[in-house]
Amino acid sequence: MNYEILYPEAFPIVKVNLKRGEKIKAESDAMIAMSATVDVEGKMEGGILSGLARKFLSGESMFFQELAANRGDGEVLLGHAQPGGILDLDLDGSYGLIVQKNGYLASSETINVETKVQNLAQGFLSGEGFFVLKVSGRGTLFVSSYGVIHPLNLEQGEEIIIDNGHLVAWPDYMDYKIEKASKGWISSFTSGEMAVCRFRGPGVVLIQTRNPDAFKGWIRSLLPVGNSNSGSSSFLDNL
Repeated sequence: MNYEILYPEAFPIVKVNLKRGEKIKAESDAMIAMSATVDVEGKMEGGILSGLARKFLSGESMFFQELAANRGDGEVLLGHAQPGGILDLDLDGSYGLIVQKNGYLASSETINVETKVQNLAQGFLSGEGFFVLKVSGRGTLFVSSYGVIHPLNLEQGEEIIIDNGHLVAWPDYMDYKIEKASKGWISSFTSGEMAVCRFRGPGVVLIQTRNPDAFKGWIRSLLPVGNSNSGSSSFLDNL
């Protein structure tokens, strides 16, 4: 599978060149355009229980797109809804990645995507929820973000503190813990940070340069506050 990430500095898309018989899977509605030789089909990987878990527990779609070059070589263009980056990662099967909600864009058909349960503290305070995605296997993975994706490479024993709204993905062998941003909860609240994530190396943590929840709050601040039946209220509820 040959591919290229186009327009990486603005609103990137992935151009995938498939040989006849090759396939790629992607998040639902990721396909922008495809050759007439390519077929797209909805697939529920892992059966109905896995699909329901992705939908109602991790907030992802129940279905993946399977794009197959069935009638000859073809080209597929893939993109995501958020104004942000796309990064390609090669997985060798020796470890998996934990990926934030909405972070999975596409991958080789050999990559497995499943829902992972976090512990109580991580789920409640991390901002990622109790359920995240675990991606494993051998092949190419494309992750997406809000803003640019920036890697933080931690050496053995090195620690870093990350605002929970900026996480994109991290290796499944890395442990992290949730803690207050400041010494006390009141100071953490007034600082605007509340809980943060402390990662310890070795490993590479991928972060995004913008916080989608902060953006939602900014949009809300610009909208007029009307009665509960107004169109603006309905829009706010969907943010």
